[in-house]
Amino acid sequence: MSKRYDQSYFDKWYRGAHRVSSPAEVRRKVTLAVVVAEYFLHRQLRSVLDIGCGEGAWLDHLRALRPAIAYTGLDPSEYAVRRFGLKRNIRRASFGELPSLRIAEKFDLIVCSDVLHYVGDREIRAGANEIARLLTGVAFIEVLTKEDSVTGDLQDMKRRPAKWYRKTFADARLMSVAPYCYAAPSLFAMASELEIPT
Repeated sequence: MSKRYDQSYFDKWYRGAHRVSSPAEVRRKVTLAVVVAEYFLHRQLRSVLDIGCGEGAWLDHLRALRPAIAYTGLDPSEYAVRRFGLKRNIRRASFGELPSLRIAEKFDLIVCSDVLHYVGDREIRAGANEIARLLTGVAFIEVLTKEDSVTGDLQDMKRRPAKWYRKTFADARLMSVAPYCYAAPSLFAMASELEIPT
């Protein structure tokens, strides 16, 4: 990696004056993802895979809403895994390694927030297909595009057009159903016509 995801990185972007999201903003994203997933699943969430989870910022919010949730985090940061791995069930892996992990478990919610704009094209395509394979409910994939006004960590950011992401997710058979939310291919047959944006 060309940059280090160490404690100073997280202190700067997640706690300091340059922080990109407040706890209230994270809670709103978590609430949206949980509600949309449960809407399509017709039941409460049971399992979450958080890819590029960092220190596991989503976990406390998820547990506040669904105390029994089974959470698995993946992140390339040695610091995050060393400090929070056991406590928050975070394993060391990058987004690009996702297909090679051969995960057998399926997940009601897959989170990939603020990650893909730092990842290569080929890795995103392979990873999107893997997300579709692992998903039983909804994926929350928050990504910044070329058209967006961006503040925060710009190092190594890849500014792709929104249409590139739309095509990539559609090619992986991930169906857009809400802001940053994509339903699993297995839910297509159950969705009503007006539940799916055209």
